[in-house]
Amino acid sequence: MKKNSTLSQGLTNFIDEELIFEEIAKAENPSPNLVREVLNKGLERNGLSPFETAVLLKNTDPELDEAIFETAMSIKQGIYGNRLVLFAPLYITNECGNQCEYCGFNAKNRDLERRTLNSDEIRAEVEVLENQGHKRLLLVYGEHPKYDADWIAQTVRDVYSVTTDKSGEIRRVNINCAPLDVAGFRKIHEVGIGTYQCFHETYHRETYEKLHTGGRKTDYLWRLHAMHRAMEAGIDDVGMGALFGLYDPTFEVLGLLHHAKQLERDYGVGPHTISFPRLEPALGAEIAFNPPHPTSKHDFKKIVAALRIAVPYTGLILTTRENAEFRRELIEVGVSQISAGSRTYPGAYSDPEYDRPDVQQFCIGDNRSLDEIILSIAGEHGYVPSWCTACYRMGRTGEHFMELAKTGFIQEFCLPNGLLTFKEYLEDYASDETKAAGNALIQREVEAYDDPKRKKILMDRLARMEAGERDLYI
Repeated sequence: MKKNSTLSQGLTNFIDEELIFEEIAKAENPSPNLVREVLNKGLERNGLSPFETAVLLKNTDPELDEAIFETAMSIKQGIYGNRLVLFAPLYITNECGNQCEYCGFNAKNRDLERRTLNSDEIRAEVEVLENQGHKRLLLVYGEHPKYDADWIAQTVRDVYSVTTDKSGEIRRVNINCAPLDVAGFRKIHEVGIGTYQCFHETYHRETYEKLHTGGRKTDYLWRLHAMHRAMEAGIDDVGMGALFGLYDPTFEVLGLLHHAKQLERDYGVGPHTISFPRLEPALGAEIAFNPPHPTSKHDFKKIVAALRIAVPYTGLILTTRENAEFRRELIEVGVSQISAGSRTYPGAYSDPEYDRPDVQQFCIGDNRSLDEIILSIAGEHGYVPSWCTACYRMGRTGEHFMELAKTGFIQEFCLPNGLLTFKEYLEDYASDETKAAGNALIQREVEAYDDPKRKKILMDRLARMEAGERDLYI
């Protein structure tokens, strides 16, 4: 095992591998009765223990797998309804000091063209995204030590500074960057970021240290405690994730859950979001073409469903790594946030020669435009696309958000606010076909709304939007 750096002195490893392996072994070949007991508990929407989650993942009965999917669908519908939050990643730099064997940004990759956007280039990218209708962005940074918290904070200011015609403005900036110290996290908190996102990639320490051979990311414990430092700095919402394909997927799911439970013990609330990307081919990363632990589509669907049952009020994020057809399946069993119209290298949105593997982080599976995705999910599948940011602007974050969510708050506020942001998109950005399909969906949703007082407020705000007002919420 590698010696920890001075950064991680005094930090403890709360990922108890021996316990996780015991939980997995205990869950092997679960009886049908045990699986049903776990599913019945899940329907109470109080979450599951890591062991109970392993029981679902280790089930091999096809009929009970279907029951797992149905339970996840029921929980998602009961909490989130048919609302689906959309965002786009904006890559700021692909310069990186780490040597991660699975990533195209690997510092050893000499075939990758390195780019870092300056303030003017960031604003140009944001203009393109705003003119498509985006309101929520995830800023993504390669982990290079020369780009510190002050620089990251300035890039966030650059994004927020851009406004375009119609309702063009970014209202929520989340970031995915290298773990910082507490002082650094305070700096990015002060410029108004939403969620701080950081993936541990793999929780299995031996595998982690084998795959991370250079750079600050070699320090397992420093990265593991990133969420703790962010929350200590005042960032209420954090997002974690694992990269599936590097190690045993059941172990990774339980690693995520144990990480979440440690945050709950230490700060009273777990992660705001969990992501679960699968390893995809990337330039200069041989392991990405031959994952050591490939995860089949069926098993991946079970992972998403099991997470929805285990952490019912946590946002589950799905990227465009997966293709359009499979993304629709995963939305059904638990995904609540998706990226749309994604491009995965700096300057990609304003690049006329888009789709260049020599600059992007990984291969995209869903290349549809934002409008095409909205037409599909709203027109064909009846989901309400949402760019709502009301909670963040009203201070309903962190533990406060989770308390409200568990009392039915998400359905009471988030669905009507989602409809209002969807109406804004339809008025200002949608194609004629998408606008017709979207307005028909909104009409059906309003007619079905069962709270007369809120229905009246919603109808009033929708009418005001048609008359030209923008950024209305409840």
